[in-house]
Amino acid sequence: MEEAKKEDLEKKANKVRQDIIKLVYSANSGHPGGSLSITDIITYLYFEELRKIDTNNPQNPDRDRFVLSKGHCAPALYGCLKEKGFFDESQMKDFRQVSGILQGHPDMKHIPGVDMTTGSLGQGLSAAVRNEYCWKIRP
Repeated sequence: MEEAKKEDLEKKANKVRQDIIKLVYSANSGHPGGSLSITDIITYLYFEELRKIDTNNPQNPDRDRFVLSKGHCAPALYGCLKEKGFFDESQMKDFRQVSGILQGHPDMKHIPGVDMTTGSLGQGLSAAVRNEYCWKIRP
């Protein structure tokens, strides 16, 4: 990978880290350690590997999909989704608030760009495998 691309990914990952700290601190609730531990991986995936993602058409049936099995690390996912343009910075202030869309675990019914509602540890792999099969057979 060229140096400029690596630097760009590092900058994005640092923005995501800042978002994680802001989210957890402002809500006085959350899992900063787990979120910070996945930041580099999730940033790389969203900005380098998952190329068939369209913020204007988040439900495109041919999109690349991501399932965050450890749903309690949602702040890292939210930081990437915000950087990608799925929602506005203003929605970040409502993290873990009843009035906001960004809850403690990702919710595919309320958050653009989230492909699977997760929370219980270990459910992500089985949900992704099952849904990958279902996604392929849908018309």
